[in-house]
Amino acid sequence: MTTALPDPVRTLAYLDGGFVPAVSGATFESIDPATGRKLADIAACDAQDVDRAVASARAAFDSGVWSRMHPSERREILLRLVALLEENLEDLALTEAIDAGKPLTDCREFDLPDTITSIRWYAEAADKLFGKTAPAGDGALGMIVHEPIGVVGAVLPWNFPLAMLAWKLGPALAAGNSVVVKPPELTSLTTLRFAELATEAGLPDGVLNVVPGLGHVAGKALGLHGDVDVISFTGSNEVGREFLRYSAESNLKKIVLELGGKAPQIVTADNADRLALVAEDLAEAAFGNMGQNCTAGSRILVDAALFEDFVDELVTATERFVVGDPLDPATTIGALVEEAALERVVRYVDEAVADGARVRTGGARVREDSGGWFYPPTVVTDVREDMAIAREEIFGPVVVVLPVDGLEDAIRLANDTPYGLAATIWSRDIDDALTAARAVRAGTVAINGYSEGDITTPFGGYKESGFGGRDNGLEAFAQYTETKTIWITLR
Repeated sequence: MTTALPDPVRTLAYLDGGFVPAVSGATFESIDPATGRKLADIAACDAQDVDRAVASARAAFDSGVWSRMHPSERREILLRLVALLEENLEDLALTEAIDAGKPLTDCREFDLPDTITSIRWYAEAADKLFGKTAPAGDGALGMIVHEPIGVVGAVLPWNFPLAMLAWKLGPALAAGNSVVVKPPELTSLTTLRFAELATEAGLPDGVLNVVPGLGHVAGKALGLHGDVDVISFTGSNEVGREFLRYSAESNLKKIVLELGGKAPQIVTADNADRLALVAEDLAEAAFGNMGQNCTAGSRILVDAALFEDFVDELVTATERFVVGDPLDPATTIGALVEEAALERVVRYVDEAVADGARVRTGGARVREDSGGWFYPPTVVTDVREDMAIAREEIFGPVVVVLPVDGLEDAIRLANDTPYGLAATIWSRDIDDALTAARAVRAGTVAINGYSEGDITTPFGGYKESGFGGRDNGLEAFAQYTETKTIWITLR
């Protein structure tokens, strides 16, 4: 399989409508996860570049070229961007597959369509957001209006580069803001190409700027910048806490965080006659995108009466996944994004086995001769509740299965975590399903099928899985707008 990137390959920062090198001239390497070989040298931006990007974004915002453009005109430009994304879908999908080690089929059939849907949905919403009036009596008129917040900093994860970019940019741009994006250093290439397409669609210069670089340099500079009004970050809990500190140390900018998860998947006793269906769904929940997903169903809590039968079905479903070259259409499991990710997965499984856990399938690195970082879907049982593999986010293709003693025990164990992003409940009893859905402390709870919802439904977490707002839905506009009261006294 070839790993040639399609032309054009953009590797410079994108500021004020054009590509420029980092002020320092520094670069960092982008590595192909499937081969371990270098793909490109990408501009390594620092605080100087972030200053330039924020100044460009602020000038564009203050000029009104986008922020005061009629919403219907913003809609049309964003829809032209949608058309360009559709025209370039194959090249973008190929670039993302190579850059992230993801199966090309997933990029083509899920990631890019999701990206396009997000931009289209917010484009269509741009001129359909209404303010309201307050019941002020006969002597006054109270108007409640929503205005763009200003300069948005978007700091993105590497697991769904374009899809997460669209989740941030869709509402931020539709609302009239300017944006500075710090793309993930592991997967920067499609974000840079996206920015170029946005300018081609008619987005005014300076409205969208991209500063690739290392998180502790470029991301930190964006977080500390005094002229950024909000940071929207998706990533680890550790870095999320840093952004809260950056806000406190700078201008008290708004911080919106979508962080980690350890999603429970509950299987109640009344599923005995459909265990194959349930196992198929929960295997996809656990192993989709190589388990590199904050909602990955990495804990399956099964009624003890079904435990062994369910594990057998889960192993069967798991062994249908094909680990291989991301560009092979038959591949359903690609490479982990970097060597450190592979080492982390290996450590969690090996330590669990040393502590008494049992690997039912998988459990050892594969395709080493490729030079890439491949690990098979792995099912682990005989796990205690206090084991790290059962409590901590692994971010790899590993699922643990634990027996539970009825629904109450399942809910207890589901909530026994600092996370609260997502959960799935499989039950034929609507009372049990809704009882669990109400009781599990998670931002999204799916019933009878793993799901994160769709673009119409807000996405975010409870507890340490989220802070400050939600992606998706009309609710996403709240984090990119200011609410203003205009009070008119009638004389």
